[in-house]
Amino acid sequence: MAVTVDAAVAERVARFGSLRFDEFVDLALYHEPDGFFAAGGGAGRAGADFLTSPEVGPLFGAVVARYLDAEWVRLGRPDPFVVVEAAAGRGALALAVLAAGPACGPALRYVLVERSAQLRARQAEHLPLVRPTEMLGPSADPEDPAPSPTQGTGPLCCSLTGLPSEPVDGVVLANELLDNVPFRLFERSTASWSEVRVARSGDALVELLVDADPEVAVHLTALAPDAATGARVPWQQGAADWLSDALSVLRSGSVVVVDYATTTAGLAARPQEEWLRTYVAHGRGDHPLARPGRQDVTCEVATDQLARVRPPSAVSSQAEWLRRHGVDELVEEGRRRWAEGAAAGDLAALAGRSRVAEAAALTDPTGLGAFTVLEWRAG
Repeated sequence: MAVTVDAAVAERVARFGSLRFDEFVDLALYHEPDGFFAAGGGAGRAGADFLTSPEVGPLFGAVVARYLDAEWVRLGRPDPFVVVEAAAGRGALALAVLAAGPACGPALRYVLVERSAQLRARQAEHLPLVRPTEMLGPSADPEDPAPSPTQGTGPLCCSLTGLPSEPVDGVVLANELLDNVPFRLFERSTASWSEVRVARSGDALVELLVDADPEVAVHLTALAPDAATGARVPWQQGAADWLSDALSVLRSGSVVVVDYATTTAGLAARPQEEWLRTYVAHGRGDHPLARPGRQDVTCEVATDQLARVRPPSAVSSQAEWLRRHGVDELVEEGRRRWAEGAAAGDLAALAGRSRVAEAAALTDPTGLGAFTVLEWRAG
């Protein structure tokens, strides 16, 4: 019989006395078979838990397709042109990107990376996935310039559980991934910092404060020097490690991260419940230690901690990024389609009209439009 999240947490607390917060989050979200994402929880509309930009409608994916075309041209139109989408979920963004018919399509190799076996299975319901070996491009060895038989045959899609192991030319996308990468939790004490660990009191999970690792305490003091006693911040080494890995995947290209983000000092100045949140069934959940595996646990991303790996090449709001890459032109095109086909009830006209509402949601300065887009260029 498979071990449940509750049993896994209890066993580790019994063995070690307490768990680091990132270890708890990893179990709560990704433990097989009943961690939150492992059990199929996540983004979507009816029956899902929260709404992300790709789930609003196809417009977000259409703008991403325009960005991919621009990157493909900037890189000299490589074939293959590899797009790696981390935390791809059920494949909503991939579907929208492909439906937009990007110019890079014949060269496009779209890799969906997803840890959850249930969500990977849902990708196969909607996308024509091929084996990863079928998407291998030309040899990177300059002594072996023979073209791959798959050149010009894209778009091709495959699904992996982790980032590719070989360097590629292309783009790594992470839309609302880093807020779900497990993180440690720290509280400012009078003299230094304390680490928040997870322990048990009877049948309940409780917090336990212990002295922080001196090295981490030094970093946190530098990042949030004015943090008041009792202030809390995450230490997002896991997100920084992911960024380092994503950059190492690229021979040339860019990493694009979209998430709700601020600085470590900005987090320290706010109550924990504002930036460490839980979601279930399109509503706010309970305390993060309550109901492990049955609610999403998410944390705003500290951009200055990512910058320790490498400062981003560009930072903008989602609204600014979408406008830079043509969302307004796509909305105007939709308005024209609606004006031309509304009387006949044309499906393309109806889709065009929906772009107006989608754009409003995606660029809302109090909602998705306030997300931060960070870009790193490689090669």
